[in-house]
Amino acid sequence: MRTISRGRTARGLRALAVASGLIALTALAVPGAARADSAEPFSAAQLTTAAEAVDAADVGGTAWAVDEATGSVHVLVDETVGKAEIAAIEESAGALSGALDIERTPGTFEQYLQGGDAIYADLGWRCSLGFNVRSGSTFYFLTAGHCTEDPYGPTPPYPLWSDGVSQIGYTVSSYFPGDDFGLVQYDPQPASVPSTVLGGGTITAFADPAVGQAVCRSGSTTGVWCGSVTGLGYTVDYGGGDVVYDMIMTNVCAEPGDSGGPLWYGSVGYGLTSGGSGNCSSGGTTFYQRVTEAAAVSGVTLP
Repeated sequence: MRTISRGRTARGLRALAVASGLIALTALAVPGAARADSAEPFSAAQLTTAAEAVDAADVGGTAWAVDEATGSVHVLVDETVGKAEIAAIEESAGALSGALDIERTPGTFEQYLQGGDAIYADLGWRCSLGFNVRSGSTFYFLTAGHCTEDPYGPTPPYPLWSDGVSQIGYTVSSYFPGDDFGLVQYDPQPASVPSTVLGGGTITAFADPAVGQAVCRSGSTTGVWCGSVTGLGYTVDYGGGDVVYDMIMTNVCAEPGDSGGPLWYGSVGYGLTSGGSGNCSSGGTTFYQRVTEAAAVSGVTLP
């Protein structure tokens, strides 16, 4: 979570992650929310429309994606989502509500902060370094956008960053909500930066994973944990208007303090920790910003 050392605006409070005890994802039936039997499968266009209806319902604590394998829209709801909110989602989908496969996960979706190597914002919170990158001869690093977002307004200068002892850089761009990544320029500029990750090896490429891909994640709260990719293209609604799209979903655990840290396997980087539910005692579900998009939009490559 962010620990703010001074007064907060309403926007600052919205951006503040809530530390809570989270438990593993379990498949619990939601009365009336399971997909109804249908003589005909839903078309791709109908599934897209149903997913857009879930988005339009704007219920915090939900995550969803079209599941082509089952011909449904898989919707995860955390424990903050009650029967009335589920009914609102179904009502939004209307005649396509039968396309919704709703699954409850105990715990709450939240944005994790401070993972990977700890970095500290001058605004008063701790976040995490994801991947070191470069553009020409200038060095930067990527991290979570909800870390680089300035809750007191978008006007530069963006947050300054330190390693807890001395200044290491400043945010030059930030994308959140919608996406969840930010770019920080090292200042002063180092002679070089490593492309290694905490608890892993040297990253030589960025790529998008496939479902079933083995992955590992590192963060300053929980260290290194591994698992696999369980879904792609998920939209996650953290509440308060903080909705992010096209997220990677995994069964790797994480806890508050792990945001911004890298998702990788071997020498390939896949994502930046955004948030999720669960803990590393009982397991969990986590979501990641695709690092290929973050690097492309930021115009950077590996060092």
